[in-house]
Amino acid sequence: QVQLVESGGGLVQAGGSLRLSCVASGGTFSVLRMRWYRRAPGKEREFVADINWSGASTYSSDSVKGRFTISRDNAKNTVYLQMNSLKPEDTAIYYCNVVIRNNDYWGQGTQVTVSS
Repeated sequence: QVQLVESGGGLVQAGGSLRLSCVASGGTFSVLRMRWYRRAPGKEREFVADINWSGASTYSSDSVKGRFTISRDNAKNTVYLQMNSLKPEDTAIYYCNVVIRNNDYWGQGTQVTVSS
């Protein structure tokens, strides 16, 4: 059974940093592209960043480019999202995602709140 567990969220002042983690279990994640999404209050879920199996290829949305960095440690089945220069508009629940055989799997999310 595939499980994704996010952690690392919290309350931070604008300009601060947080590092989110997503630990995956129940599958062979080292060969899969992994993604981060977020959902802000009253808004649709938004793609944040993704990373290929080796970590050599990453892609970030324009809204976080240059501030957020996605990385992974396949030995630990863990994907990270380093978030720097946080803004109040980054406030959201952040979710880890993986697609396996056309099935979407999501974690429970971790709350990030950025105060101005």
